[in-house]
Amino acid sequence: MAKKKQSKITRYPMFLHINIGMIFFAVILIYVVICVFIYFNKKHIVGYEVMEGSLSSNNIYEAVALRSETIVPSDHAGYVNYFATEGQRVAVGNLVCTIDESGDLLELLKSQGSEQAPLTDEDYSELRTQIVSYSSSFSPKTFSSVYDFKNSLDGTVQKLSSASALQNIGELNSSSALQSINYCYAPVTGIVLYSIDGYENLTLHDLNADLLDSEKYEKNQLISNSLLGVGDNAYKISTSEEWSIVIKENDLDKVKDLYEREYVKVRFLKNQDESWGKVDYYTDDAGDTFVSFTFTNSMLTFSKERFLNVEIITEEESGLKIPNSAVANKSFFVVPKSYIIKGSTGNNGVLRDKYDENGNETSEFIEVEIYNETEDSYYIDDSTLRSGDIILMTDSSEKYTLSVKDTLVGVYNINKGYPDFRQISVLYQNDEYSIVKSNTNYGLSVFDYIVLDASTVDNNLSADEQVESSEESSEESSEESGELDTSEEN
Repeated sequence: MAKKKQSKITRYPMFLHINIGMIFFAVILIYVVICVFIYFNKKHIVGYEVMEGSLSSNNIYEAVALRSETIVPSDHAGYVNYFATEGQRVAVGNLVCTIDESGDLLELLKSQGSEQAPLTDEDYSELRTQIVSYSSSFSPKTFSSVYDFKNSLDGTVQKLSSASALQNIGELNSSSALQSINYCYAPVTGIVLYSIDGYENLTLHDLNADLLDSEKYEKNQLISNSLLGVGDNAYKISTSEEWSIVIKENDLDKVKDLYEREYVKVRFLKNQDESWGKVDYYTDDAGDTFVSFTFTNSMLTFSKERFLNVEIITEEESGLKIPNSAVANKSFFVVPKSYIIKGSTGNNGVLRDKYDENGNETSEFIEVEIYNETEDSYYIDDSTLRSGDIILMTDSSEKYTLSVKDTLVGVYNINKGYPDFRQISVLYQNDEYSIVKSNTNYGLSVFDYIVLDASTVDNNLSADEQVESSEESSEESSEESGELDTSEEN
């Protein structure tokens, strides 16, 4: 039997051949990963362009409108048809509506082919104005207003058709149809309105929290061709140009401030109109306080509105508008002006007292930047000087030890590519923005670029200060150890 041949193949041991190229590549890869990690976890400095603007005290409320409104009841029973334009002024004796007692008028007009009401360009313009006005003020949060708009639009269309039908009534041959029509004329001069909501006779002292809740508000829209009984509400007329709005405000300090002003500017958010209102207030038994603002104009503009969004403007300032996130507080040394000198390059600086290697007293020029000044002092940066440093007065033996510090309010200017603190003088501030003076000494000007979030600069400065302090402490410890070694040798 033949013997099997033995295999002479030997396995070569697998080793990882590490060379200098692989080490270099691994180091670069680790460095890139670390840099990417630091980049995405570090707050980056974002610039903001300073622009002129204004701020007002943002006091936005939902207010209820109170007017002098007279409800006119129907003297007859029948189907009502409106002819006066809602929201427009009517004089005494102007036709407002008709009451058809028999109900045969519409059928009679149809039989004679007069039920079709051609609309004029003015009629279409009125409808477009009503639609555009509602569209501009529509909010999904108040979707229930869609039904009020639908009823109001139906009323307008029926009113226009009724006006056309009125021209055809005189042409009817049926005397019985004419005898069943009762004409209703305006008893007083005012603004005619076709809705009833129960707020017609309310005053400031009648209000409560429920009445100022728009979600609980109900309005009965009066529609043409609807059936009325004797004494039912036919329409209403707003008889006085003086009217008021009422807001709920339980902050008694704010209420007192408004009342002491006597007259306050109010901005209507619907059309941005502004008007001055006389202030009054009332607190009910439940402890709720209501503030009213009475006007003698603009009643016609808002005659069909019961609830209005308004802004109470108590303060308004103009200047440079900056975000509050850009505002920072920074400490500076307060130095007498007599210790600040000009260097050879024309820059400001101080002479700091020091000792040379031989223990002889000498001085060195330290360049500083001035950030603010008073009558007798300058505010200088503490980046190159430390508390306890001694500075010298030129041509004198007087010395001053740096110890007094004060805090300035400002922002970080980045026009030069790096953050440079600039003092600001705040005129007014709300929750988001501040208004500061422009073109002040050591301050800001329009179109300057500043750091949007001052905390990003403060954090970086804190990290740098920690590094510097650790380096200084290590240097001091090394010097002390050197002194100890020298003393031991001695």
